[in-house]
Amino acid sequence: MDTLAFAGLHYTYPDTLARALDGLHLEIGSGLVLLSGASGSGKSTLLRVCNGLIPHFHGGVIGGRARVLGHDIVRTPTRELARDVGFVFQDPELQAVYPSVERDAAFGIENLGIARAEMLRRVADALEVCGIAHLRSRAVATLSGGERQRLALAGVLAMRPRLLVLDEPFSQLDATGSRTLLAALGAAVRAGATALVAEHRHHLVAASADRWLLMADGRAVESIPPRAPATLPSTPPRAAPPASELSWRLQRVSAGHGRVPVLHDLELTGGTGEVVALTGDNGSGKTTLLRTIAGLLPPLSGRVERRPGRIAYLPQNPSALLHRATVRSEVEWTLRRTGSAAGAGGLLDALGLGDVAGRDPRDLSTGQRQRAALAAVLAGSPSLVLLDEPTRGMDGAARESLIAALARIAQGGGCAVVATHDQQLVAAVASRVVELRDGAARERRSMVAASR
Repeated sequence: MDTLAFAGLHYTYPDTLARALDGLHLEIGSGLVLLSGASGSGKSTLLRVCNGLIPHFHGGVIGGRARVLGHDIVRTPTRELARDVGFVFQDPELQAVYPSVERDAAFGIENLGIARAEMLRRVADALEVCGIAHLRSRAVATLSGGERQRLALAGVLAMRPRLLVLDEPFSQLDATGSRTLLAALGAAVRAGATALVAEHRHHLVAASADRWLLMADGRAVESIPPRAPATLPSTPPRAAPPASELSWRLQRVSAGHGRVPVLHDLELTGGTGEVVALTGDNGSGKTTLLRTIAGLLPPLSGRVERRPGRIAYLPQNPSALLHRATVRSEVEWTLRRTGSAAGAGGLLDALGLGDVAGRDPRDLSTGQRQRAALAAVLAGSPSLVLLDEPTRGMDGAARESLIAALARIAQGGGCAVVATHDQQLVAAVASRVVELRDGAARERRSMVAASR
């Protein structure tokens, strides 16, 4: 029996005309299967069919045949599918249920009727495999985005499902986290599970995949022979104008959660015309630093200075910013709020959102939602732009539009600070690189600076 068997599968989201899936034929047996394709190609829609969210949660119109592990998706309740299908969403921030790490990792397995001793053993094993056993007593709210991704995976692995479905699981992971995730997936597959992984950073998965599938416009899935990952082409470094005036300054700043500092006595500045990249492992304090610069997190000690002007902040979870009926209305709301006379069309087109401007942001792919949130914060010409993992879920074309937007900010005399694990983005745009480690900040030379 195939793990997945789809024949003539089509699906249309509510209140839309275009089919997100259109005559899809696909059979998957066992192993690790990589699913790639452009933003909006239907990857996430296909994954949501696998656990019954489509059609049982999202509604819409579905047709054709969809069977997962022998279950007819349309006729099988999601609670029954959940026993066999483990799902890690694109937004792990929305997957946590309980406030503590260990308790949250046990949430799924609690519903399987397993003896408590066995449940605790499985949770401990899953936390260890995902490299977060040392965080078992931590509050989920204090975790970084990458740590939350590992927690979501641990909760699913503890259930030992027959099918693992992961949507952009590498998007917020550092190099150690990526290796840990691949090892965990490999162990699950060797134990008999099938893993279906949708990922734009396919070079991280290709060498380990048994199959590589390419999706386009929800109409076709084409098999690609797995191969060792090649070096991806990188955007040539773009020289930024020299910084002229101070945009922000941290003077002996310590910052953290509650009264527990994550960053200690930082002395940092950012200037107009600069793009500053923040790098460092998961949990090193990149988000904490961004929120401190933005004024959203008061420092535990020290002083934060900012040049007058509007500050734009894009958090790791773009859905937190998107509350209006259409992508266009998100941008127009910011423009009205800032008193700008500009129209939304130019910015939407620049970020490749013109075709989805009239869509509900919640119906978009993660990469499209990321760009929609980016458009919403960039509207009105902010002078200081703070972006947390902005390439999350983005395909190549979207990354290029982000790189161009960052270049325009610097050339226009603004300052951008970008927290990222995406080293290609760092190489393409950063005029300075600040690495966070053990609560301290260390500057290293960037490719852009070297090109001057």
